[in-house]
Amino acid sequence: MTTEPGSWGYASDFDDITGQVAICGVGDSDMSKASGRTTQQIVGQAVERALDDAGLEPRDVDGLMYVGMPEQFDVAAFHEHFGTDHDIWESRRGGGMTGAATAPYYAAEALRTGRARYVLNTFGVAWATQRGEMTGGPGETHAQDLFKQNLEIPFGWFPQPVYFATIARRHMHEFGTTEEQLGAIAVACRRHANLNPAAVMHEKPLTLERYLASPKFVDPFRKEDCCLISDGGGAYIMTTPERAADAPKRPAIVAGVGLGHASTGTHWAQQPAFTSTPAVFSAPAAFRMAGVTPADVDLFTCYDPFTIVTLMQIEDSGFCEKGAGGEFVAGDTLHYDTGTLAHNTHGGMLSHAYVLGISHVVEVVRQLRGEGTAQVADCEIGVYGGYTGPQCSTLVLRRG
Repeated sequence: MTTEPGSWGYASDFDDITGQVAICGVGDSDMSKASGRTTQQIVGQAVERALDDAGLEPRDVDGLMYVGMPEQFDVAAFHEHFGTDHDIWESRRGGGMTGAATAPYYAAEALRTGRARYVLNTFGVAWATQRGEMTGGPGETHAQDLFKQNLEIPFGWFPQPVYFATIARRHMHEFGTTEEQLGAIAVACRRHANLNPAAVMHEKPLTLERYLASPKFVDPFRKEDCCLISDGGGAYIMTTPERAADAPKRPAIVAGVGLGHASTGTHWAQQPAFTSTPAVFSAPAAFRMAGVTPADVDLFTCYDPFTIVTLMQIEDSGFCEKGAGGEFVAGDTLHYDTGTLAHNTHGGMLSHAYVLGISHVVEVVRQLRGEGTAQVADCEIGVYGGYTGPQCSTLVLRRG
């Protein structure tokens, strides 16, 4: 356990797995507004595409990772979908969010010990379809939390857009961050989505002028500062680099993994480092394992529920000094072809789809292969930053 910098959190003490895991196949489902599909149907489509991408059959998959949320693609769902019945190693330490980055760490042991040869990580949601049955979309889980019911909701601090608008306003107060700088993040993501036929928002261009003309949603946020609610899912397949060498497409090699924790509490109301994320712990650990620095990174995809979360993760991952994120992202810094740090080149959760980070990893793999729709020139090192609030994760991938 490490606690640098500061004393409000720490990084998990991960063993070095550099070069032990390769991602040999990736797949996305169709991304959409309400589709009428179930989560398992959505993920099943993504898995089919990942298998095809890797040149594998369903029976080749003998490891499966997901997160312990309702309707995720567990072993029973896999067998039902594909009509198989073989033994499959199973772990709930995968999925989206932070798990989309840390799944390779836990898969490494299964691959190393021979418990599995090909490990599938999946995640999906049907939240757009289910929205009519939920209280405020994904805010339902927050509304059911007793801490929030008693100490946040009575004071009007609910749901997520209100939390993060408060954080954005505090960041503006502390560091002079501007609305135009938040808008630069939204504009870059929308531009990348416009180049991605699979993106939900690809037919709605966005300029900074149009962003600033958009009405406020929760001050200082406009709707463009906030993620979508979507149906969608993704999947990627892990194996050893030796096996991946025989795959139809160039693999992505896992170079580093880090997981950071806030030790002061689960909720933002308990967080003394109010304008920071646990990426300050996860990113340095992952970069040390990979033997790289932020300056070596060609592509940074991160969990982006709100523009301010992107800005804080860029700072906390070491791409600029703390508090300088607004100045750093201004203009075209984040654009795939003219910027200095290509960011969420598929459109991110702001404009591609809200599938909680799994598609961010899929995008990094595609970029390292040269298959991006907004392709970064000579992309060799790609990083995904996962996020849940009390945790952040960092995954460093290099071109195989």
